[in-house]
Amino acid sequence: MIAIGIDVGGTNTDAVLLDGREVVATFKTPTTADVTAGIARALEEVTLRGGDKARAAAGLTIGTTHFVNAVVQRRGLNRAAALRLCLPACASLTPFLDWPADLRAVVDGGAYLVGGGFEFDGRLVAPLDEAAVADAARAMRREGVTAVAVTGVFSALSDAQERRAAEIVREEHPDARITLSGDVGRIGLLERENATLLNASLLDLAESTAAAFDAARAASGLEAKLYITQNDGTVAPVSRAQAFPVFSFASGPTNSMRGAAFLSGLDEAAVCDVGGTTTDVGYLRRGFPREANNVISVGGVRTLFRMPDVLSIALGGGTRVVSGADGIVLGPESVGHQLTTQAQVFGGATLTCTDIAVAAGLADIGDAAGLAVEPDTVDACVRAIHARIADTVDRMKTDAREVPLIAVGGGAMLVPDAIPGISEVRRVRHHDVANAVGAAIAEVSGETDRVYRDVAREDALEDARALAQAKAVEAGAASDQVRTVEVEDFPLAYLPGNALRVRVRVVGPLASAGGLEP
Repeated sequence: MIAIGIDVGGTNTDAVLLDGREVVATFKTPTTADVTAGIARALEEVTLRGGDKARAAAGLTIGTTHFVNAVVQRRGLNRAAALRLCLPACASLTPFLDWPADLRAVVDGGAYLVGGGFEFDGRLVAPLDEAAVADAARAMRREGVTAVAVTGVFSALSDAQERRAAEIVREEHPDARITLSGDVGRIGLLERENATLLNASLLDLAESTAAAFDAARAASGLEAKLYITQNDGTVAPVSRAQAFPVFSFASGPTNSMRGAAFLSGLDEAAVCDVGGTTTDVGYLRRGFPREANNVISVGGVRTLFRMPDVLSIALGGGTRVVSGADGIVLGPESVGHQLTTQAQVFGGATLTCTDIAVAAGLADIGDAAGLAVEPDTVDACVRAIHARIADTVDRMKTDAREVPLIAVGGGAMLVPDAIPGISEVRRVRHHDVANAVGAAIAEVSGETDRVYRDVAREDALEDARALAQAKAVEAGAASDQVRTVEVEDFPLAYLPGNALRVRVRVVGPLASAGGLEP
């Protein structure tokens, strides 16, 4: 399969053209303020370099930080209404309660609590109050709120009430764009509701971003189908990504990890991705990022959905270096996408970690003659950088055994050759565009997270696998090539009826384009 992958980072936008396992062409350009201009530039250049092979690409996959940046920076968000199916329960903690005040002021489109919801075992909390749902929908229409987040108690177990509520809202408010929590989050009412509200607040931006990406594809003359990478290292058709932008929040680190697995041939390893602004450390399991099972905060909002278990620190090639009476200070500020104009090796006046790497002989970038730094400062900086990376890697380990580590990213030269607890540091060809490689090879995923009661363990696992596979196929995976990559089951001893929580994740290549395995 011939595919093009593009990944947008805080410093650079990277592009790669793959033909099977061969990297045909690569290109790196500074990320632009509007994101899409940098994507268009990268796509134009990699298409030019790839020639006929680029024009024959079956798929174009883009990974972007656009959506998570919008939440963090409180920009480009639309108002969203919260419709919770819960009464007479769950009324003491209202929607938006734990949100930062500045973000709530932008997104809060009203909260509506109505009768409904399920118990953990599938019994009704109360029948759905359809009249109250209709009243809420009419109120939303009067307020001019078109994005609606519907959350039912234990909808991860049964989403029947959520889907009926959505039908009623559409009848009363035809312009409504509805996100159901059962499609977004896991078990945990407030965290699932928060994720659903964030998704609803991003729908305007997702629509305009998808249109801009498709315009860039069309302008390049490509007929390749457009896909967007997801948090778990997989891909979704642009229409699905447009409906669920929250699933693309952490696509950058996951793309790098998937690319590291592909380029190194390792399925089980630590990955250290050093970019221009941050260093991200995670772990590969069966070629995919280890997922976080804990609550994830996005822009100050507690959520719980598919996210990689990644630890990020403010250290990268563009990190500012200050040497003074108090010693060496690394960051946290970074010159970011202005690295090629502000770093000393590029004629600028700012001392960065890239300058330190050049002075220490770790990299041959720019013009070393422009450096103004003492040898003692260089040595002290290198020791500090290596110590910070080693500490971050150690914090991400879950046991004492030694594991290999794959160093990728434009700043991979900052990773030390020896790290305690690491059996080897693997440096791979094309490490600087591993994120774009990960985008190009991404597959489709499906996941289920449910509680089973009075069901044999094997039957629960089989049912969960079937549900996850159905979701993957619905998202575009080839039905005969879906494989299981993660299974977890947790007995819930404090609940009656032999309750068992089961989470299953499956992946498979796109049905329309075949696929690549790392």
